[in-house]
Amino acid sequence: QVQLVESGGGSVQDGGSLRLSCAASGRTFSGSAMGWFRQAPGKEREGVSCISSNGYDLYGADSVKGRFTISRDNAKNTVYLQMNSLKPEDTAIYYCAKHRDAYCSRFGRFGSSASYIHWGQGTPVTVSS
Repeated sequence: QVQLVESGGGSVQDGGSLRLSCAASGRTFSGSAMGWFRQAPGKEREGVSCISSNGYDLYGADSVKGRFTISRDNAKNTVYLQMNSLKPEDTAIYYCAKHRDAYCSRFGRFGSSASYIHWGQGTPVTVSS
């Protein structure tokens, strides 16, 4: 059974930075693309970023491009999301998810949650102005 555990969330001021981590159990981590999603209060869950299994293909939502960077360490079964220049509109619960494929977009948009088969419990991020 795959388990995903996020950490690193918290409260920061506008313009601040946070680094989220997602530790995965199980031996299939290195063969799967990994994604980050977020859900703000009263809004639908949206895809934030995705990284292919080999780390070479990266995807990001337009709203976070140039500010957020996804990376992974397959030796540690961990995926990261470095978030810089945070804005109040980034406030949300952030979830990591394990894709059903090695690539983020072979079966559809990277942000399609239906392509992800395992989800973490989420970590909250609050950005105050």
